[in-house]
Amino acid sequence: MSDSTVKQNQDEFPPLKNNLILRACRGEPVERVPIWIMRQAGRYLPEYLSIRSQNSFFDVCRTPSICCEVTLQPLRRFDLDAAIIFSDILVVPQALGMQVDMIAKEGPRFAHPINVPADIKTAIDRTKQASVELKYVYDAITLTRHALDGRCPLIGFSGAPWTLMSYMIEGKGSETHSKAKKWLYTYVEESHDL
Repeated sequence: MSDSTVKQNQDEFPPLKNNLILRACRGEPVERVPIWIMRQAGRYLPEYLSIRSQNSFFDVCRTPSICCEVTLQPLRRFDLDAAIIFSDILVVPQALGMQVDMIAKEGPRFAHPINVPADIKTAIDRTKQASVELKYVYDAITLTRHALDGRCPLIGFSGAPWTLMSYMIEGKGSETHSKAKKWLYTYVEESHDL
């Protein structure tokens, strides 16, 4: 998709037919509780497993047409009030130049976590522009909005700064965040920079 096509397509999104979840979020009266499922697309769907057998997790995230397909799969099975774009919070550190791999049955792993402030200079490529590096996310959202044809809202998400920083320092998910907490208190100024 070219930039002009995406811009043109953004201006022409179909009107929303089901705004139940949006009204509920605004605290407005609704006729019933809206339904959506956290981690709506994924491992419980055979059609998702079929796609994943041919594509890595992050390739699914980075390929707008596949991302769109995976996002729509649960809506073909269930009468949900929102779609959730298929992605991962760790596409942000990837866009900054960090290598993150999704390891089967273990989860995400950073090849080179940040251990000391000097690691920031080698781990993060400050020449990268997030809007350019994450263009595939914008394209997937645009494609999915059109494919939904106004059926329901599309929810997007991103990791909070603390969550992303914790992953970047711990190198993986952590229940205690002990390395990240220590880093935060030891390197206060660098924590703000990161």
